[in-house]
Amino acid sequence: MKRDLPVGTMLSRHGFAPWRNGSLCRPARTMLPRRWRAARPAAIGRDRGAMSTAANSIAFVSSDTADAKAALESLSARYGQCSIADAAVVVALGGDGFLLQTLRDTMGTGKKVYGMNRGTIGFLMNEYRSGGLTERIAAAVAETIRPLEMLAVTSEGETVSALAINEVALWRQSYQTAKIRISVDEQIRLEELSCDGVMIATPAGSTAYNLSAHGPILPLDAPLLALTPVSPFRPRRWRGALLSNKATVRFDILEPEKRPVNAAADHTEVKAVTSVTVRESPTATATLLFDPNHSWNERILAEQFRY
Repeated sequence: MKRDLPVGTMLSRHGFAPWRNGSLCRPARTMLPRRWRAARPAAIGRDRGAMSTAANSIAFVSSDTADAKAALESLSARYGQCSIADAAVVVALGGDGFLLQTLRDTMGTGKKVYGMNRGTIGFLMNEYRSGGLTERIAAAVAETIRPLEMLAVTSEGETVSALAINEVALWRQSYQTAKIRISVDEQIRLEELSCDGVMIATPAGSTAYNLSAHGPILPLDAPLLALTPVSPFRPRRWRGALLSNKATVRFDILEPEKRPVNAAADHTEVKAVTSVTVRESPTATATLLFDPNHSWNERILAEQFRY
């Protein structure tokens, strides 16, 4: 007769070990079939008030580049890899775009994201080093970001909502110049802007598309949003505005059939919009971790003296 084995014995025969929190994780070197796989948690300490002692596990995620995948295998073998659901800290390996995707995926979960650069520019990323990772995370400074909420109405009457960490941008869909009316807190501020496009950028996004359109760089803790035109034709000398982060901005597309306009909240694109309303989200948050000697505020300050 087949004898039932104790649960602990059965788990250990299959390479699992129980942890104090009741979750089950494989040993770090066990190869699992998918990138987002569960493994042994790594201990995390507290930084100067920014990190919580509740942080006690790491999950690694990577972009699809060869360098990022190699880093994922190396770090998960060295430190163990916990599931996203059980992790307190998610380490994102890739470039800025992948980090933004990871922030959107973890937004509102309370998980902190620590990025290491395995991409190109890596403005939002920490330097990649395989050693001393748990100590670096323990000493990291946390920055909390509030994304923008976009509510777009299309020419077919569809309403699309999306969140943006960097910016909500509108741009012309054809060779015709876009004509856009801009209202702030239900008061029309610009009756007609003829342009290639216009955007609302957060402090976090002020060094991205906003900067390339000659918009201002905003300190991360500034309670401001940047309203920046792209190639304005009329009014020719209008260069945008700085708005309170409590403001609600509405863009109405003039002559939408003749001059179609698209809108995007970061990577979420909506075609043929007739109106777009943007405000800072009152509830959604994302948390980024930075090495204390290379904080985001320091990067933004340094960036302003490069131009």
